[in-house]
Amino acid sequence: MSFRHKNLLGIEPLHPEEIRTILDLSDRYVDLNRGTQKHSDVLSGLTQINMFFENSTRTQASFELAGKRLGADVMNMAMQASSIKKGETLIDTALTLNAMHPDLLVVRHPHSGAVNLLAEKVNCAVLNAGDGRHEHPTQALLDALTIRRAKGRIHRLTIAICGDIAHSRVARSNILLLGKMENRVRVIGPPTLMPAGMADFGVEIFDDMAEGLRDADVVMMLRLQRERMDGGFIPSQREYYHRFGLDAQKLAHARDDAIVMHPGPMNRGVEIDGTIADDINRSVIQEQVEMGVAVRMAAMDLLARNLRAVPEGVMV
Repeated sequence: MSFRHKNLLGIEPLHPEEIRTILDLSDRYVDLNRGTQKHSDVLSGLTQINMFFENSTRTQASFELAGKRLGADVMNMAMQASSIKKGETLIDTALTLNAMHPDLLVVRHPHSGAVNLLAEKVNCAVLNAGDGRHEHPTQALLDALTIRRAKGRIHRLTIAICGDIAHSRVARSNILLLGKMENRVRVIGPPTLMPAGMADFGVEIFDDMAEGLRDADVVMMLRLQRERMDGGFIPSQREYYHRFGLDAQKLAHARDDAIVMHPGPMNRGVEIDGTIADDINRSVIQEQVEMGVAVRMAAMDLLARNLRAVPEGVMV
């Protein structure tokens, strides 16, 4: 399998073949997870530490379950009550952890670039579970796996990413991945939630849902990240839903077989109508959650192979 990285810090460094490698291995872990015997010994003898500086339910639970199913010793650190609250720097925390000789470090942090900085200070493999507005690589990979399993391919599709583009690391990682795999990517949202320089990513930009969703194969809704907003980005939630919330009327502009996605947690009646979210014929939101465990198992498996096979300092 073609995957020569020491860490998984973002989608940007990955080549299309490496993305396919992760997705192919993830398919095998989907089968394992659906069986009666869900455990493997791939990470047996290795220690995984989960460090979440931001609250998380889906991602942290998914990484924890993935590690345990692969046989790792998994430790969740309560970063909200850690020494960082006492004034310890991120680098000092990294050096302290490094002295404990972990093998896999899973990190979520509110500041862009913090995970990359931490990765420079430790000897183990680091997985980015989301850093600020920068990247969320495993989310993009699980979205790609969900799309590939639903559509039979992950190239030459028309994919609309809708909502709060400005504050979304999910959007950024998906745009990078989907562009690498030769898809037509559209971003839809109000101008106040559309970051400057978006056109440089090779996407089409819309502020009208009907135009942006026309003939789309995939409709990916984003969470309205109110915790990252410090001003009047939207007039009101009601107005936002009227213009940019996904309902049956807006979805009708997409292809009849278009799938609907959302990374969660959802604000029903703000970003998406509950009926659409629960439509078993269109929504793949629960499949995204399932694929998340498999993708994280695959990512840790591949990084562990590199840890065991190649001397430290050889990989990039």
